[in-house]
Amino acid sequence: MVTALQNTQVLLLAAVLLAACLAKLTVREQPADAPDHVHGVPVPAPPARLSALRDSRGMAVGLGVGEGVLGLALLVTSHLSVRLATTMAFAAATWVVSELRVGRPDAGCGCFGGLSAKRVGRRSVLRAVLFTCAAVASLGAPLAGLDVLRGGGVQVGVVFAAELALFAALSPELSALVGRRGLPPGHGRPAMPCERRPSPIEETYATLYDSPAWTEHENVVTSAVPLDVWREGCWRFVVFPARVDGQEREVVFAVSTAERDRSVRSVLVDPEKSLSAVL
Repeated sequence: MVTALQNTQVLLLAAVLLAACLAKLTVREQPADAPDHVHGVPVPAPPARLSALRDSRGMAVGLGVGEGVLGLALLVTSHLSVRLATTMAFAAATWVVSELRVGRPDAGCGCFGGLSAKRVGRRSVLRAVLFTCAAVASLGAPLAGLDVLRGGGVQVGVVFAAELALFAALSPELSALVGRRGLPPGHGRPAMPCERRPSPIEETYATLYDSPAWTEHENVVTSAVPLDVWREGCWRFVVFPARVDGQEREVVFAVSTAERDRSVRSVLVDPEKSLSAVL
């Protein structure tokens, strides 16, 4: 049973690496459609990404190719160097995902290309940890992936199916993939374009107050009542008075009105300059 479990990990890791390779090479993140300025107020720029997978298309392609090579190597050889390289790759991925969750909760990990655009959650961290454990377990597996496929038996099939089900349960990318096909999870209707979707103000405030952008600026906001609220396209803008280093400022929050994966951006502006820009 132990040997079957070890062999199954080789097959699982090869499948995951090849799936990640395919996603990075074929699926790109969908850019948000937002103007540079609205009513004279600059639209906050997307936050900087810590993940090189998101910053550079060339880096994403390079990592994808590397993952594909590792996945194919796991299928055709049982050499220890391949297993060690796979273990190191998953351990590094676990560290990166953990750092993103703590340091940049607004950034996706890019683990599966544009499908991994959502902020990193506990499921993604747990998934990376489990894959690292699987890689460690695979170090002692006697068979290569193709040999496991040819003669793995019922035990390997049962364990592989169970691990794939766990992997699916821990993967938010599945809902993103369904959304790209125009059908939100659990619905039989096409997703409504964000610029035409009804978005109650209560929904906007709930999204805002639950965002890292609000947490970042909450201590400088001087009033619970916003100075102005308006909607433009796929965004609702909420302006609050603020005081920074003794100076009067304004914090402009841009809250997405999309049905799924709503994001929040923020920027500090000078009230006099923003007023003169509007006038």
